[in-house]
Amino acid sequence: MDTIASLFSFITWPVSWVIVQFHTVYGAIFGPDTGWAWGLSIVSLVILIRICLIPLFVKQIKATRGMQTLQPEMKKIQERYKNDKQRQSEEMMKLYKETGTNPLSSCLPILAQSPFFFALYHVLNGIASGDTIGKINQPLLESAQKAHIFGAPLAAKFTDGASKVESLGASLTDVRVVTAVMIVLMSASQFFTQRQLMTKNVDTSVKTPFMQQQKMLMYVFPVMFAVFGINFPVGVLVYWLTTNVWTMGQQMYVIRNNPTPGSKAQASYLERLHKSVTEHGKIRGRGQKAIVKAIVAKGRDRNEAERKFINGLNKSGLAAQADGTVVKNDAAVDAQSADGSTVTTTAQPKRQQPKRQSKSQRQAKPAGEAEPKTSLTKSDEPQDPEPAGKQDAKPAAGAKKPAQKSGGGGRSKAQSGQRKGPQRPKSPSKK
Repeated sequence: MDTIASLFSFITWPVSWVIVQFHTVYGAIFGPDTGWAWGLSIVSLVILIRICLIPLFVKQIKATRGMQTLQPEMKKIQERYKNDKQRQSEEMMKLYKETGTNPLSSCLPILAQSPFFFALYHVLNGIASGDTIGKINQPLLESAQKAHIFGAPLAAKFTDGASKVESLGASLTDVRVVTAVMIVLMSASQFFTQRQLMTKNVDTSVKTPFMQQQKMLMYVFPVMFAVFGINFPVGVLVYWLTTNVWTMGQQMYVIRNNPTPGSKAQASYLERLHKSVTEHGKIRGRGQKAIVKAIVAKGRDRNEAERKFINGLNKSGLAAQADGTVVKNDAAVDAQSADGSTVTTTAQPKRQQPKRQSKSQRQAKPAGEAEPKTSLTKSDEPQDPEPAGKQDAKPAAGAKKPAQKSGGGGRSKAQSGQRKGPQRPKSPSKK
């Protein structure tokens, strides 16, 4: 550890200068030789570094979500080129380039914080050895050696012997108890942070190897912190415990206000957002507007929680717009156009379809309804029925056949299917 820390000696002077400036402020309040002054100086150093690393943390969140989105495509590439590792790597790099995703972005905060961590370790190790380093001169060195946190010196370690601990003005029992408690808290905070990420902020609809890797790291990281923690000075344990608590709180804020689509955190967030929108009748804040805008733009690709949110707004008389705002509409209906975009329309009254009738019902005449008059027959003229015995008899010779009226009681030619107008004479060959 000392060899690795010496590699970052170039940043030792800036880190020691920042600690001395904070110590000047806190020393005036709590006393220059107290553990509060030196401990709060280290905590303030962590907060300052993490504030500077917020842009990298945002990139880490985007990169992590981008990697989760690309996992199905990456799996297809691995299966397609499983026998050609070079082509597989080329296709992976092409996919990263097309989507603008960098796998190393998820490690940026840790990589950027590592130099400050090792520089602080180098400073505290110099305090334990009695060596001035960076901005820590001899008076400050003596003051830091007198500082104790809950009875444990800043430079003491869990593995230190009784003689070395006594030289720092403390007992071995106090050092072991304080360092053990800090190591447990440091490992527990790391485990809770990773578990929170896996159980609440992961898209559960996609099962990828990336999720299995994250689940494995959830158990590996706490063990690593416990193993390395026994070799960390108390001051470094304060630093790492503070940065773990900061990371946990920062991640809780991101999960609550900007969750991963398809995760349990998103479903909880949309429930709270629906309650807030229905209560105030509008979207409050740019973050909420951006999320609603993204949901509206998805169209048919919305997940279950997003569809439930849009339908809930419609039932409450509100309609989400393409710019992320909502408008009041008592009869808002969220319809989907052909291209998948959202169209807000007004609900029309449902047209009453007539009851379907059978063929016999359609042919039957309604009771009490008069038969409509036509131009072919006259319903008011009585029909003379022909005697039954003379129906088949031929007319007598010389008798004229009575002409049929088109409007009489008998069937007209048009009704019997014959053609109207003058008939064409038959050909002599058909006699």
